[in-house]
Amino acid sequence: MSNLSGMFKDLTKIKKARNGRLSSWDHSGRNQDYWEIPAGESITLGEIEGPGCITHIWMTSSCRRIKAPSILDPKLTAKAAPVMEIHPALGVIWDDYDPFYYRKALIKITWDDQNTPSVLAPFGDFFCIGNSYPGNFSSLPFNVSLKPEEAGKYGAPCSVSCYFPMPFNKKAKIEIINENELPFILYFNIDYEMYKEPLDNDTAYFHASWRRENPCDGWGPNIQVNSPEVNGVANLKGDGNYVILETEGTGHYVGCNLTVRHFQGSWWGEGDDMFFIDGEEYPSLNGTGTEDYFNHAWGMQRNAYPFFGTIVHEGDTDGFHVSYRFHLLDPVRFEKSLKVTIEHGHANHLSDDWSSTAYWYQTLPTSKPLTILPVEKRLPVVPALPNRMPPEVPLTEEMKQALEIYQKRWETYKPVREEQFRIKENKARRESKLNIEFAKKLRDSYRRDD
Repeated sequence: MSNLSGMFKDLTKIKKARNGRLSSWDHSGRNQDYWEIPAGESITLGEIEGPGCITHIWMTSSCRRIKAPSILDPKLTAKAAPVMEIHPALGVIWDDYDPFYYRKALIKITWDDQNTPSVLAPFGDFFCIGNSYPGNFSSLPFNVSLKPEEAGKYGAPCSVSCYFPMPFNKKAKIEIINENELPFILYFNIDYEMYKEPLDNDTAYFHASWRRENPCDGWGPNIQVNSPEVNGVANLKGDGNYVILETEGTGHYVGCNLTVRHFQGSWWGEGDDMFFIDGEEYPSLNGTGTEDYFNHAWGMQRNAYPFFGTIVHEGDTDGFHVSYRFHLLDPVRFEKSLKVTIEHGHANHLSDDWSSTAYWYQTLPTSKPLTILPVEKRLPVVPALPNRMPPEVPLTEEMKQALEIYQKRWETYKPVREEQFRIKENKARRESKLNIEFAKKLRDSYRRDD
């Protein structure tokens, strides 16, 4: 019996396993190593036969709307990098980010022979991109990395990673559902291990679910936070609390990310976290304030640590904050059910926009089917700019001619560019099937290798 202990003790033991990978690599051997995820479709990134365990997921993506005809040939550039990093001011291209595509696409993961997913969340929020607004941060289970020039932009491209282990006995199916009117490009690596022996019967399966209340049902949103009138109201049973997770079964909660857009202009916290384990009427775990649950104090700071931190600080945005807390060494365990809640303001007096992704492990089957809001109710609340009406200017003959030529060039360019989108979408559909076949061949090879 080994006396070794610690988070990385597995690295000191030999394990009978075979590595595998699902990725967006170009099966033709060329360099178009991304998939164009079609608008309004679900694409299977791959299916893996068990027993096995996903050990790491890496992805990067971009969604741009073509606003004008480029002066680059649309067929020749189709073989080049999918995002031309040329500033529109140079007059070469004019593409614009879809700012909210991270909320319009979903990630869906189904384990074994279930007919309901165990992971269902907006693509961005699953990877801790709240409100479709990426922020650089590094924790143990999740990382987001974006270039400095992309910071502070809705829909900015970045890379994302997830290191939560995701075991499965029979099968893992990973899908991306694009509920946008635009396609988007996706690079991905999904690394996994294959085993020859079935997993133990008490194996807990990874789950993730997204929720939102916009606005939360506050009884006194115009009363200042921390005022004596608010602080004198009792809330012992958590009535009206924001619910991060409500599930049935046996397992353990391992954390969440939380996005809050505050409307009052004061402080959105002061709400206590309350955990109801196995059907409790009163919570057995009571916190002392929202920032305290995220291991901060006196408000939220600009830091990101392995288990907790700030991803996007409210002082750096147009009024919202994104935080995370992971219970990797202190999971909250349950045998029958678990309800994880936080007050939105003390005794739930604030009416802010809250959204969150909860992460937990539990035995199968997933007893309560996961649901998600329709796409129009997932979009962030952002300040609206007033409509601007361009002035009417008398046109010279040269101006008229320039407008006509520009319009004709657009009419010629757009269908050719759209055709390239369709070609790449068909490639994604084709390589989805190839990924499934590739994973099956790898499993069959490992099965024979005794």
